[in-house]
This record gives sequence, structure tokens and C-alpha cells, in this order.
Amino acid sequence: MYQTTIKKSVELVGIGLHKGSPVRLKLEPLDANSGIVFYRSDVDVSIPLIPSNVVDTKMATVIGKEGYVISTIEHLLSAIYAYGIDNLRVIVNADEIPVMDGSSASFCMLLDEAGVIEQDAPKRIMRIKKEIIVQEGEKYVKLSPSPDLKYDFTIKFPHPVISKQEYVLEFTKESYKNEIARARTFGFLHEVQYLRSKGLALGGSLENAIVLDEKKILNPEGLRFPDEFVRHKILDAIGDMSLIGMNFIGNYEAMAGSHDLNHKLTLELLKDAENYEVIELVGEKAKELEKAYA
Repeated sequence: MYQTTIKKSVELVGIGLHKGSPVRLKLEPLDANSGIVFYRSDVDVSIPLIPSNVVDTKMATVIGKEGYVISTIEHLLSAIYAYGIDNLRVIVNADEIPVMDGSSASFCMLLDEAGVIEQDAPKRIMRIKKEIIVQEGEKYVKLSPSPDLKYDFTIKFPHPVISKQEYVLEFTKESYKNEIARARTFGFLHEVQYLRSKGLALGGSLENAIVLDEKKILNPEGLRFPDEFVRHKILDAIGDMSLIGMNFIGNYEAMAGSHDLNHKLTLELLKDAENYEVIELVGEKAKELEKAYA
């Protein structure tokens, strides 16, 4: 298997979740061994996708450099990671990625339009060698060794529509597109009202999020999946875990995981080289794994 980038540049315009203003997003190919690099065209600042550039994880994963930030990167990254793309330049003219419909489906469509092309360098992948866990009370996120990639997520909310949900994704590109990509972000009406009082979530609406009051969903069209909430948490986790810099092989498990716990998990994983090994996918090793990114 070889590293990949996109065949051609593509772009779209969407609303930013927090400012409520239009944001232009453009994806460009990058050379092999470049990684994923974000670029703020309005201020001429590049921000490589590495854990040390994460500056906030309270409501979304936010990266920054030289005082400039790009917020809500996880939905786009989730799609990029699912497509197995190694090298890409992400250009925005504002401080956030457009929210689109609150899922990663639009970004999957954009990547389908761009196409994926192999490059002249072997693909690298991380194999998890040891169990790593980050825990805060009952909440935890965990990585463990496995011959394949699986996401096992459980959530519990004191809300009659959500309650307790668990979903296990046996990862392939196709299972991601069919089971995860269309799952939207969600929030509670009282939180939205509070955030707007602080000048945030100004672009949030029933067009780009599932919104719940104390008893029900406010979106007239209802849910896309009965367990759309936990599926979206997997979507987020896939995006957050891309901060390790490459696809990985192992099991991810979470109980009430969050952007913050996912970030701490990537830091815990990378701080000790005994936790993992980086494999170049050549020969037989590649054949074992190429089905996931076909």
C-alpha cells in the first residue's frame, strides 16, 4: 500500500457553527510524507495536524498556532481519516471549519469528487502494542491491541430520547460511509440558548444539529438512525484520533468519551514509544489491511 492524497483540488462554502458566517473550505493535494496541514488563508498561517497544536477541547477539537485557531476540525478529519488519506492541505478563510449538516457526509461527498490517488511512498500505519486508558470518574477512553480496527462507544444521558446507547463499528471505509458518516452532532436547547448568550453557536440550527428540549427532539424530520447520538460520538472519535498522524490498528473503546479525553489519549499513546509500532505497509502486511481502505 502507498500513501495517498487527492487527485484534484475541491472546495465548498458553508456556515461556521459558532460565528454563523460563511466559510470557504478548499482541499488541495500535498506531496508524500507531508501529513495533514491546515492553512488560514485570511491570516497566512499554516497549522500542522499534530497533538501539540491542539489548544482547546471543551466543545470541539481546536488547533492553533501564533495565536490563530481553527475550530471544529473533527468532522472533516473523520472523513479524511476514513478515506485513508495521508497528505492533504486544508484551506479555510476563517477560524472554523463549516459545519454543513452537522455530520461528515458532505465531506465524504467532497472527497469522492476529489478522488484519491496513490503516491510514490509506502503507507505507514500505527499498530497499538499496549493497552492505554485515560479515565476520569466513570468516563474513560481506551486503546488496546487488536488485529483490526474497531470503535466501541457507550453513552449515557439522563434524557428519555437518548438514555444509554452503545454502538460497535468494525471499521472499513464502506462501513464508515454507511453507518457513521450521516450521524449528526447534537445538543440541548438550554445549552444552545446559553451559548448564544455568550456569542457562540450563532450558526447552529435544526439544519445542522439534532436539538433536544427536556423531553423530545425538536427536528421535524426526526433521527437518521435510532441510535444516531452514539454513532456521532464515534464519528467524533475517529476525527480526534487522527491527531496521532496516521491510521492505526487496534481497538478503541469509550464510556462517555469526549474531545478532551480523546486528546489526552493521543498524548498518552505517543509519550512512550513502547505503546506502539509504526509499520510500513509493504508486501504481505499491506494485503492484510488494504480491505479497510478499498
